[in-house]
Amino acid sequence: MTKPQRRWPDELAIDELRLQLDFLQFLRQTAVGKVAGLTHALAAAAPIATSPRTTALGVIKHLTAAERYWISITAAGADLPSRWQGSPDPSWDLSDTDTPQTIIAAYQAEWTHSADALADKGPDDLTADGQRTVRWILAHVNQETARHVGHLDVLRELADGEAGE
Repeated sequence: MTKPQRRWPDELAIDELRLQLDFLQFLRQTAVGKVAGLTHALAAAAPIATSPRTTALGVIKHLTAAERYWISITAAGADLPSRWQGSPDPSWDLSDTDTPQTIIAAYQAEWTHSADALADKGPDDLTADGQRTVRWILAHVNQETARHVGHLDVLRELADGEAGE
């Protein structure tokens, strides 16, 4: 798997929703790039003793669950199963069939669900539950994704020494 080509959002952007979506796409591609090239063993390794469920693949699975819950289910009211059922949050857990390819494919498929969910929405629109705006949802998903990209930076460096943006 090769690293996806990232493109910074337009620095003179005036469309708020487009800018938030472009930043989200940039962060998504960064997350996928942090896993690209890792072997299954390295991507599934939990190198932080105090966080035994924190793996590069687990982070991507969690981002998939977060995006589904916040964008498709909460914002748009889509009838999709949540990937957060249980405690502790099972979205970090890996199964025997999880590979870098299957995890990334599921994450990328979720991007399509998100695009469909937001296709007719504007930043001022209320979410399906009426408790937030689409603006808030996208700001939250962007911060959640950015935070976990930081975790992926550390996990990648611990896995094979690769550092960088």
